[in-house]
Amino acid sequence: MITIYSTSWCQFCKLAGRYLSEKGLEYNEINIEEEGISRYDLVKITGGRSVPQIIIDGKPIGGYDDLIRLDKENKLFQSVQ
Repeated sequence: MITIYSTSWCQFCKLAGRYLSEKGLEYNEINIEEEGISRYDLVKITGGRSVPQIIIDGKPIGGYDDLIRLDKENKLFQSVQ
């Protein structure tokens, strides 16, 4: 399971979602503004305070750049079970 914590104005959030879709991977997106999740809460949930924060199978991987790096290292599909 993949979860992206995002905001409506975040371009990298949109890019992360599009990238996962292009790879054929389903994800759940949680808009922190709509859900009332503060940056403090986001740190407690994911370990990071910027968006996007991406969680794969319960493990925080970081943001968009981290997602791309994981894929380039051929570890993205290994991470998704």
